[in-house]
Amino acid sequence: MSGYLFAAAIALVAALYSAVGQAGGTGYVALMSLAGFAPAIMKPSALALNILVSAIGTARFAKAGMLTWRSCYPFAVLGAPFSVFGGATHLDPSLYRPVVGVLMMAAAVPTLRGRYRPDDPIPHDPPFLPALITGAGIGFASGVTGVGGGIFLAPLILAMRWVQVRQAAAISVVFNLLNSCAALMGSWATLSLLPSELPMWLLAVAAGGFAGSWLAVQHLPVLILRWLLTALLVVAGLRMLIAA
Repeated sequence: MSGYLFAAAIALVAALYSAVGQAGGTGYVALMSLAGFAPAIMKPSALALNILVSAIGTARFAKAGMLTWRSCYPFAVLGAPFSVFGGATHLDPSLYRPVVGVLMMAAAVPTLRGRYRPDDPIPHDPPFLPALITGAGIGFASGVTGVGGGIFLAPLILAMRWVQVRQAAAISVVFNLLNSCAALMGSWATLSLLPSELPMWLLAVAAGGFAGSWLAVQHLPVLILRWLLTALLVVAGLRMLIAA
């Protein structure tokens, strides 16, 4: 795969994922695997791309008034440290892909079955203690699996009817940003392996992240956002199960 074609591919991944409040880590890893990059290069590179895309999404949602301190911090306060703990827990290689695939497919179910009516009232902020526990559990799972926690958080908080679709995307993008920063700090030993192509990749995902978050904030109907999140979960989950 040529350098420009690869950059275009990751820009598309960034746009699709950022449209639902995700950073695209699983997509970047899949593309780098297809391009033949070594695993030691893939992880820090994907995390660096994650941080940029989720930072763009966080700024975009904050500017649109969809982020509040109260709606985000209960998930984040334990999510980041528990993702570090999860990162220290290593699954057996024979279990890793099936576990991640099943988790993603399971996360797709409530998103697929959930209903949305345009006249639904805007929910209050998520309940504090359940949100705190949810953040810790998903943070740990994201650390164990190496998958951005927001991909699990968004469908869960939608299923619990704590937030509406756009607010779920907003909370997810903040959760992804904090978890990716924590994970990158944990993988500092591999930072010297970052590829020379990374600056071009960062420019590509920045373009995709701006486009996707712009759509997410105000231009995509919420039903399409929900279906797009479901499709990303199903495709990523099937990819993991087939590769197991």
